[in-house]
Parts: sequence; structure tokens; C-alpha cells
Amino acid sequence: MASLDSVADVDIDPSGKFKYILIEVEKGGQKKSIVRGYKWAGYHADIYDQVCSELEPKSFNCECVGGGRIEHNKNEQTLFVYGYSMGFGKANHEITVEKLKAWYPTYTKITFSDEGY
Repeated sequence: MASLDSVADVDIDPSGKFKYILIEVEKGGQKKSIVRGYKWAGYHADIYDQVCSELEPKSFNCECVGGGRIEHNKNEQTLFVYGYSMGFGKANHEITVEKLKAWYPTYTKITFSDEGY
């Protein structure tokens, strides 16, 4: 049986500018937030639909708690989080940045802004 530990905290594209969502995953009364972001997604809901289709058959409950955009510059080792989702609202970018900092400990700059789209 899959546990919360089996779900990666972060899965985003290796570079570029793309939509992302913050999802609260729950199983057996335990919860954690995960970050997912991909260039292929036309809408934030596309990401949510894919992630849920992977996790729900393993008895995880998913709830999207907001979205935004990420600019990932792999060469400069920077991540910038900003914006919001029309459908899900603005994610708590502070939580997203903390997850990204833990996932990319060698990056020189991981920041967010509550301004812009």
C-alpha cells in the first residue's frame, strides 16, 4: 500500500516558464502539500486532472489549494514563483517556495511574488 512518503514533494519541468498547482494530498488522516508544474499544461486543471488520475487509484485524496506560475532557470539555478490560477485561485507561494528550496538545495535563488500574472 502506497504511503505519503511515496509521493514526491515536487515534480516540475526542468526549465522554462509554466503553470503550477499546489495540491494537498491526504491518506489515512495524514496530509502533505505537493508542487506540480508543467509546460504542456494549457490550464491548471489539466495538471490537477493528471495528478489525481495517478494518485486516487492508490487511495490518496487530492485537493488543489491554488496555482500560479513558475519560471525555472536551470542554468542560473533560480526559481521564481508568481501569479494565480483562474480556476483554483492563488496558491500560498510561501509553501511552494519552501518545498522548492528543500527539493533544490543547491539553487542560488528561489523567490516568489504575489504580484503579476
